[in-house]
Amino acid sequence: MNIYLIFVVVLFILAISDLVVGITNDAANFINSAVGSKVAPLKVILSIAGLGVLVGSTFSSGMMEIARSGIFHPGSFAFSEIMLIFIAVMITDVILLDTFNTFGFPTSTTVSIVFELLGASVAIALVKIFETTDTLADLSRYINSAKSLAIISGILLSVVFAFTFGTVVMFVTRLVFTFNYEKYLKYFGGIWGGIAITGIVYFMLVKGAKGASFMTAENVKWIHTHTLEILLASLLIFSLILHLLITVFKVNILKIIVLIGTFSLAMAFAGNDLVNFIGVPLAGYESYREFIANPGAGADTFMMDSLVNPVKTPTPFLLAAGAIMVITLFLSKKARTVSQTEITLARQGEGQERFSSSFVSRSLVRGTVNLSRSINRFLPEKIALFVERRFDSGSFRKKSKQRKEAASFDLLRASVNMFVASMLIATGTSLKLPLSTTYVTFMVAMGTSLADRAWG
Repeated sequence: MNIYLIFVVVLFILAISDLVVGITNDAANFINSAVGSKVAPLKVILSIAGLGVLVGSTFSSGMMEIARSGIFHPGSFAFSEIMLIFIAVMITDVILLDTFNTFGFPTSTTVSIVFELLGASVAIALVKIFETTDTLADLSRYINSAKSLAIISGILLSVVFAFTFGTVVMFVTRLVFTFNYEKYLKYFGGIWGGIAITGIVYFMLVKGAKGASFMTAENVKWIHTHTLEILLASLLIFSLILHLLITVFKVNILKIIVLIGTFSLAMAFAGNDLVNFIGVPLAGYESYREFIANPGAGADTFMMDSLVNPVKTPTPFLLAAGAIMVITLFLSKKARTVSQTEITLARQGEGQERFSSSFVSRSLVRGTVNLSRSINRFLPEKIALFVERRFDSGSFRKKSKQRKEAASFDLLRASVNMFVASMLIATGTSLKLPLSTTYVTFMVAMGTSLADRAWG
């Protein structure tokens, strides 16, 4: 049997393993807000998230080019070298993610795959340089340094944007609704819900449509041509429906927003992060197909220029990957452990942390809190008192004591977490930037908890 066919089989086996360990770690990203706010029973939350993952997996097709040519120049590597890079990356990724899962520590699957691809391709490039007359200055011929830098910069910038947007949106939202938000929902709930859901619709449908494997060019063109009409209609329809639910049926619409947000965030996750788990094996499969299509080619001389060309990933592949992730979502105990780590960090009250703090983290928290207090000192006294009253969390603490199982934070913060994170991740997907969903959702949660004065 051809050794490279065995490599392809091993890559697909590793892809299944990577899907399992990857979703175990990333599940925290899209279920934390729903679980932390106790919006519904866990099985209901997982069912909604699972549906979002399954649907979102079909939106990931356009992201697969990142694994094929985003980090290195495939035309500078032979088929045998490309297969070695892909095997090394997948083995490393499975071991690394499972280690983090075992300790209940959330990590970024995007950062992992980007740096694994970078490390493996640099290693092979250095071997090629030392075996030829090339010098280290020629490394740029092998590594797509501009794109690599753009990807890494995008990931780091997403941390800043996520924290900033999370803090600002939560501050404004809490200023309007307060912790005793129920009595304000009948006045502002409809429009807030309409904006939140319209934002989700915009970034999940309008921005995500281009990368979806099942969308035709005509469908995408129609959506982009009628973007404004879709947004206005969505805002009007959702605002009216939610207002009726509040005033006539006395429904807590924040629960609806959080559950819709759970679906959309899971959908955004699948669209953005699926490439981390199956992008490399699919690139290996395409490489093998190109190689066997040229019978006279040698594995050490057949250069992989073809990986530069965009390829539409078949929908069945994407759905199969989505199905594996959904099954894992329900069965993995490690996913609950990772999720609990993030929830305890963002909770409104005090409690036992899973990991002890370090000097750096304490200094960062202290500095941020002091900065927030310094800004408050510049506010006029009347405005400062008004803000202080709006941010009184006494009603939340009172409700928490009355519950058998207290929520870590309220539904208002959960809805903001979902709204902001969904928009940021879906934007990254539409721009084909592999944003770290872990970093984005985590920093949004940290930003909203800072705005809610939960940092102590």
